[in-house]
Amino acid sequence: MPGARPSCARSTPRRPRPRSAPMLEVKVSPEGEVIGYASLFGGPADAVNDVVQAGAYHASLTAGLPLMLREHKGLPIGRWIEASEDDIGLKVRGVVTDPATLADLRGGRLDGLSIGFVATKAHRDTTGRRVLAEVTLQEVSIVRRPASSRARVLSVKSAPAVSAANTEESTMEDETTAPDLAALETKTAELVAGVETKMTAAITTALAPLTDRLGKVETALRRPGALVPEKKADEAPERKAFEGYLRHGVAGLEFGEVKSLRTGDDPSAGYLAPAEFIAEVDKNIVLWSPVRQLATVRSTARGSVELPKRIGRPTATWVEELEDREDTETASRYGKSAYEVKELTAFIDVSFSTLEDAAVDIFGELAADLAEEFGQAEGEAFVTGNGVKRPMGFMSDTSIPTVASGDAAKITADSLIDLFHALPSPYRTNAVWGMNSTTLGAIRKLKTTGGEYLLSMSGLAGSPVTTILGRPVVELPDLPDVAGGAVPLVFGDFAQGYRVFDRVGFSLLRDDLTQRTKGKCRFHARKRVAGGVRKSEALRKLIVAAS
Repeated sequence: MPGARPSCARSTPRRPRPRSAPMLEVKVSPEGEVIGYASLFGGPADAVNDVVQAGAYHASLTAGLPLMLREHKGLPIGRWIEASEDDIGLKVRGVVTDPATLADLRGGRLDGLSIGFVATKAHRDTTGRRVLAEVTLQEVSIVRRPASSRARVLSVKSAPAVSAANTEESTMEDETTAPDLAALETKTAELVAGVETKMTAAITTALAPLTDRLGKVETALRRPGALVPEKKADEAPERKAFEGYLRHGVAGLEFGEVKSLRTGDDPSAGYLAPAEFIAEVDKNIVLWSPVRQLATVRSTARGSVELPKRIGRPTATWVEELEDREDTETASRYGKSAYEVKELTAFIDVSFSTLEDAAVDIFGELAADLAEEFGQAEGEAFVTGNGVKRPMGFMSDTSIPTVASGDAAKITADSLIDLFHALPSPYRTNAVWGMNSTTLGAIRKLKTTGGEYLLSMSGLAGSPVTTILGRPVVELPDLPDVAGGAVPLVFGDFAQGYRVFDRVGFSLLRDDLTQRTKGKCRFHARKRVAGGVRKSEALRKLIVAAS
């Protein structure tokens, strides 16, 4: 699978150079050292319309050095021992230990550098270029066709040549004097400039009729009533590349499309779904996991989240003006609430004929199926999870206070009022009632001694929101039914009381082999999420008991 490929690898055809002006400065010594610029700041956009902003690599370089690969795949061919940013760009220095790569460097068959990265902060400027403000650098490869023609190897200090031919070549290059090289490069630049000038004039003349026609079309479109079609979201290169990956795998993509795919921390785990795909999945998850809709949801870049929590308050005392101040019995004390990130996996089998059928919206179908798979599992874990291989649900948290229903077998009207007022008043403003459909039906049947329904709920009168005592009701299908000793109802402010942390989006891995004999392709999806009670005082549970 694409684990060997970078998330964003830069690559375009290079400009040919005359043999008399060698691309590499070769110095024969035993170090096997390579120095060059892997990425340059600013300047014109590269072949995929990217521009790197100065300082984009600072955070990544602080975390460690990237891998040294060849053409973004295979095992490391050496190691980078230094990587830093200067006024020009990202300069790297490393030692190549692979003999074949050293030979190709000496022979001029490799002379470019290319990076594999994850774009963490980027935006489009007014000209449509993607400006990379911050990236996570994963690897720097020695390549034959870099995306930026300016990303080149500056020098190679290699061990003595393996063959006589290589030795002879390096000797000839070493004997070339600096003035001769400067003259050759100046002459070459003059020739190239002359050819480019003639080609530009010829192209301008050839395109003149087309330019005139396009000008007339633009004028017509700017007239009142004319509509200029907007670029659709599904035309974004990220979505196009991801849908191509779903249908054909990496083998069916062009290299420029492969670099549009994004990888997570572990490239072998699959590609991250694009933003619009994740948004649709999250939208559908709400149908299965209403706790996600009610709770506070945050993103995290770590495997565990720790939040400070006050566990003790100071004691204030009244004193006279000159009276000695005694030590208070309790001081402010703080602890930590920990949320461990858990992994959720699912797989979907899709026939190859369905993937090949362009009429099928495979993008939307997979989004809906994954929403159902992840939503059902998440919804149950956020409610009843015990923290083992899944998040800790609020029903398993013993720190949340409980209120008795006043009857050993049913819910009473008085217990609902008791539960409402047991919650501190600051949390009642945004509090909701949580219960399953059966429990809600039982509460709706509560009557006075005269046979009238005791509770007036706005949902029965045509309002889209069902309320009890003025607060809305949310159905949580994973809560138990009313029974002796059960806890079928919860009331509180979930935004304050419960937290959900998404490790990132989710990654998708296409498996062409496992189910191929059945004519199917298997998609493995994985998502990492944490959840748990943040403030137990913001929630109250009702237990069916006499007292």
